[in-house]
Amino acid sequence: MTQALALSPEGQLKLVIFDCDGVLVDSEQTCCRISAEEARAVGLNIPAENAVDEFSGMALPEIQKDIEKKTGKSLGPDWANRVQKRFVEAMKKGVEPIDGVHAMLDGVKKLGLPVRVGSNSSVEEMDAKFIATDMTHYFTNRIHSARDMGVPKPRPDVYLHAAEQEGVSPANCVVLEDSNTGARAAVDAGMMCVLLRPGSESVPDWPNLVRIRHLSEFVPLLKKALQSQG
Repeated sequence: MTQALALSPEGQLKLVIFDCDGVLVDSEQTCCRISAEEARAVGLNIPAENAVDEFSGMALPEIQKDIEKKTGKSLGPDWANRVQKRFVEAMKKGVEPIDGVHAMLDGVKKLGLPVRVGSNSSVEEMDAKFIATDMTHYFTNRIHSARDMGVPKPRPDVYLHAAEQEGVSPANCVVLEDSNTGARAAVDAGMMCVLLRPGSESVPDWPNLVRIRHLSEFVPLLKKALQSQG
């Protein structure tokens, strides 16, 4: 029998897992811009204004494969690590929190729900982002990197690992994501996924996927689920 998922009245909500970029910190544009700069440097014409559409949600190894396939050029074994260092330095110079994120995190905390982060970013990069946006205290020892694990999204491994570290079933987890890549990872992990996405943009027709348009909608959604579960 399939276990009921975390937002249903028959389920049990025990853990909230956050993606990082686009959900907690507004760093995706910066990282995608740097990736586009790297692509242009080897002859792939990706204008800065198209960078997010081109690279959103992709891990650096996947970006490297994409650029190499389209250009027919090898970027070398150290390309991802070098670009990762560019990301970290950019984050140290400044990154903005997503609108409403601190109020949302405080609201989740008041509900008594534990939180973790599962991201395609490295732990080093996330540490820089959370220091810059005053979020470190929310996630001490609760950050998981798909990049550092070597299994980037859309593989579900980072989310399954986060649930395992918390000691809960995947069905008891809610993941907050903003990209199709991350949402695919959450759904394939057997978790309920809440997708943060403007109403003007489409949402994949996948099971176990709920859209919110602003972070202010997230805590009421969780609260309603907890109340329905008694």
